[in-house]
Amino acid sequence: MLTRRHFLTSTSLAVAALGVSEALAQGSGLAQSGLVGNLEGSQVVTDAAAMPKSFKEAPELAELVKQGKLPPVAQRLPAEPLVLKPLKSVGKYGGTWRRGFVGPGDGENGNRINASDKLLFWDYTGNKIIPSIAKSVTMSDDGKVTRVVLRPGMKWSDGAPFSADDFVFWFEDIYGNKEVVPTGIADMSPAGKPGKIVKIDAATVEFQFEVPYFLLIEMLAGDTLIGGGMSVGMYQNRSYGCYAPAHYLKQFLPKYSSEAQVNARAKTEGFENWVRMLHAKKDWNLNPELPVLGPWRTTRPINTPTWVLERNPFYYAVDTDGNQLPYINQIVMTLAEDLEVLNLRAMGGSYDLQERHIDIAKLAVILENRERGNYDLHLDLAFNGSDTTIHINQSYTADPEIAKWLTNADFRRALALGIDRAQLNETFWLGLGTPGSTAPAESLPQNPGKEWRSKWSTHDPAKANQMLDALGLTKKDGEGFRVRTDNGERLRLQVQTVRAFLPWPQQMEMVAQHWRRIGIFAEIRELERVLAFTRTQNNEHHIHVWTNGGTELLYLFPRHAIPVDPTEAFMGPEFAKWYASSGRLGRAPTDPNLKKIFELFGSAAGQRDDARNRTAQEIWKILIDQQYSIGTVGQSPALMGVRLASRKLGNIPARACIAQHCRTPGSSRPETWFYQS
Repeated sequence: MLTRRHFLTSTSLAVAALGVSEALAQGSGLAQSGLVGNLEGSQVVTDAAAMPKSFKEAPELAELVKQGKLPPVAQRLPAEPLVLKPLKSVGKYGGTWRRGFVGPGDGENGNRINASDKLLFWDYTGNKIIPSIAKSVTMSDDGKVTRVVLRPGMKWSDGAPFSADDFVFWFEDIYGNKEVVPTGIADMSPAGKPGKIVKIDAATVEFQFEVPYFLLIEMLAGDTLIGGGMSVGMYQNRSYGCYAPAHYLKQFLPKYSSEAQVNARAKTEGFENWVRMLHAKKDWNLNPELPVLGPWRTTRPINTPTWVLERNPFYYAVDTDGNQLPYINQIVMTLAEDLEVLNLRAMGGSYDLQERHIDIAKLAVILENRERGNYDLHLDLAFNGSDTTIHINQSYTADPEIAKWLTNADFRRALALGIDRAQLNETFWLGLGTPGSTAPAESLPQNPGKEWRSKWSTHDPAKANQMLDALGLTKKDGEGFRVRTDNGERLRLQVQTVRAFLPWPQQMEMVAQHWRRIGIFAEIRELERVLAFTRTQNNEHHIHVWTNGGTELLYLFPRHAIPVDPTEAFMGPEFAKWYASSGRLGRAPTDPNLKKIFELFGSAAGQRDDARNRTAQEIWKILIDQQYSIGTVGQSPALMGVRLASRKLGNIPARACIAQHCRTPGSSRPETWFYQS
């Protein structure tokens, strides 16, 4: 494994020309290396005087119009299309974006590219909400009613009208169907009180609630179950996103024929029943026939070696010259056998833009191969606090002795103090990360304060040993490991890891060596991802290692900080089931600090921005003080911020927003990228 020193030594010739070596050696000089630019991106045009008066289209679509296979572009666009001012210049049509993916579970690889299918979106800074498929979204003064006005004349990718009926259909026939969605989501039930979606007219719907829901605007713009659009809400058996193509999906529901008919069809098509068929048919990654709203649509599904997306001829956005977007014809993602192959292909120039799955540990080789691969390297720094987060299961019960220690705050704090984050940063992040707690970046309004970066998050093995001794864990075995208080056997913590975005198994082997110095034995277990998630959902794990990415704006993606989503509640799956089911499933926490967190989190939806940010700060203080999830190193480019971009592409930003709500690279507006040559 490369250390930063080895990295600098082995690549001194490659990096000296840009002064990267000196910048990396100084750490704080990274921005001067030329690899970290300024946030920039395209902008939404709202000035009516600047709107284009006529429209143009890709040559391939113009030919289909001539053949009578498509209506003219002006008829395919809504009456008031979204207008984007490209970052640097109006582009030109054509080209195939080559990219890599790692299999059917890698749906986010395409979802993030098609992220503009949400009602609202975040701009390239991640700090400003901008229009998207909705013409406007307004909220009543009391926060109980949010009105959504759609773009008149907007169409699905098959040319069918997109209207308020698609929202009512989703709410009543998808979300409201207990066979499809057995348990509702908190997004639709502020303060535990279910809301509803009501049609006002063909282009207008309202989200109506009994209590104030000031958070909803941000929810509709973020990567949330309710606001994520079809790209986030309707794949991998999810049934959210707040709208769905009624004209297409009705054929798979018993309500519109009979249960016997749809079950018979399901059997014919190889599905167990109509519910399984529906989940497959509404998944845009799997079903090329599914109408969509994003810039590209699937033409060859994700469960094949080559996942192909092609231009949506009815996409609702244009550039400032009236050219219908996107510029790029198609996206071809090639299956990589493993992450090593994907990285080698990226460095060899086989991909035109790849930020997902690129290994920061290969930075030296990436730099050396820029000319050969004809790409530029960008390092995009993230806003989340911990790329590698040690989530400690607070609802574990299978072994009472282990549960006693997992739920002991001072035990968790001692584990946190036993970690040498500087060594982790040097070895696995090449010194480019920020060691510390799980708190979001200090530049964000939800950050609890600078001092919380180091709270219980420095390396102090002497203090850790003292704390463990004070807890009564004074006896050790022949190898120096502390023993259980019930039977005198070695106290063994099982740490569950997967091989995904970062080399978590290797990182935790290093942490295990750190913990050895404080007498704690950790067994590092690498599991296949689906199996690991099954174990966490079944409450079978002691500790699970994942990121806390997405928690930058806590209320939009809380699942990696607070146990509210049973699918990824690594630090308390039983509590998440209880929360998500309004108490019908799972069990309620008894820890007063967790109860306080749930109370604060539940109150936030009805608060305005400033009050909600203060509430988030209070939640972060409890989370960090209690160390339910131990932070290591974050605010780095490690997860999706090592970006290789072909020099053939235009309108590529110097720096992109790396945050869950930005849907990286979605907020950089891939539909405005183009091939310059």
